[in-house]
Amino acid sequence: MNRLEQVSKYFRGVYSELKKVHWPNRREVVTYTGVVLVAVTIVGILIWIFDSLLSRLLQFIIK
Repeated sequence: MNRLEQVSKYFRGVYSELKKVHWPNRREVVTYTGVVLVAVTIVGILIWIFDSLLSRLLQFIIK
């Protein structure tokens, strides 16, 4: 099998696998994006609170 046949076989396999993928519709993308944004915001707020508390504790210990 020469190089061109190998490349051709590879891309046929890629195309075949891409046809099996479940591509989300617009509504699913919007929903999943909203969920991710809410989750990231919540985690960000929790990290900020934890960081603020640790900072105040460290300042209290140093003084």
